Amino acid sequence: MKKRWLLNLVMLCVVAGLVAFLYLRPKAGVEQDNAHEITNYKLAEFNAISVEFPTKAAVTLEKVNGFWRLTAPKQTRANKDVVNQIISIIAAKSKEKVLISNDADLEKFGLNNPTLKLKLLRDKTNAEEFAFGTHNSVTDEQYVAHRGAVYLVSSNYAEVASTQMIELVDKSPLKPTEKVAGFDFSHLEQWEAVKLNVDIVAGQWKVSLPAAKPQQNELNEWLDYSWVYNPAKSVEFYTPDRKTTYPSLEVKLADGNKVHFDKIQESPDLLLGRPDEGLMYIFPSDSGFTMLNPPINLPN
Repeated sequence: MKKRWLLNLVMLCVVAGLVAFLYLRPKAGVEQDNAHEITNYKLAEFNAISVEFPTKAAVTLEKVNGFWRLTAPKQTRANKDVVNQIISIIAAKSKEKVLISNDADLEKFGLNNPTLKLKLLRDKTNAEEFAFGTHNSVTDEQYVAHRGAVYLVSSNYAEVASTQMIELVDKSPLKPTEKVAGFDFSHLEQWEAVKLNVDIVAGQWKVSLPAAKPQQNELNEWLDYSWVYNPAKSVEFYTPDRKTTYPSLEVKLADGNKVHFDKIQESPDLLLGRPDEGLMYIFPSDSGFTMLNPPINLPN
C-alpha cells in the first residue's frame, strides 16, 4: 500500500512539473511580438559602406555597376555574401530599446567611445550610422545605437563588420561580367609541347589537338564547376615578382580580352596569381588539377 502511495505521489509530481513547464516556458510568439525592429530599410537601398575603427583605417566598399567592390584600403572585387551579412544589421531585432537623452546614456552602454561605427550610404549625403558599444555579459549580446536609441543585438553583427579585410574579397577567380570563350594552356608544363588550346566556337567546344574527342557536356560541366562556380578556399594579395617567370595560362573572354594567371604552385595546393587584380587564389590540389586539365579525351 505504501509503495502504491509513493508511486502515485511521484506521478503527481511529474504531471505537476510538466504542467508548470508548459505554462512557464518562454512563448516564442510573444517574444517575437515584443521585439523591436531596429529599422525597416531594404537591402537594395544602400550603395556604399564604411566600417570605421578607433585605431585603424576605415574599410570602405561601393557598389559599381551593380557589383560590390572594396575601395579602401585596397581596391578589388568584394564578396557579395559577406557584404550582405554586414548590411543585415538593418534586419536585426532587439528585446530592448532605450532612448538616448544625454551623454551619460551613451557612456552607460559604452557608446561614448564606440568599438566601431558602421555607415550604410544611399549616396554621399544620405547615410545611416550604427555605433557599437559594450557587450552584455548576461546575454552575450552587444549594445548598438541608431537614430537616438540603443538596442541589444547579437554580437555577430559587429564581428562580421570587423572581419579581416581579406575575408571581404571575392574568392571567384573570374569576375561575374567575364564570359569565357576559351583557354590557352600552352604555357603550362604538361601542355607546352602540344600547345593546348580549347575554345568555344559558335557555341561548340573545339580542341586544338586533332586526336582529342571532346564531349560537349563534359566540357560545359568542367567550365561551370572548375572555373565559373568554383570559388577558391582562400585568397591573398599578390604582387608579381618581375624577376620570376611562372608557368601560366590565359582565359579568353567573349569580348576579345584575356585574363592572365600565373601558376605559382600546384601542390599541396594550387596557387594561381592574377596580376591585373593583385590577388592570389588558393585551391585544393584535386580541384586545382581539374582546373588545369580539361576533359578533352585523348587516346591512351
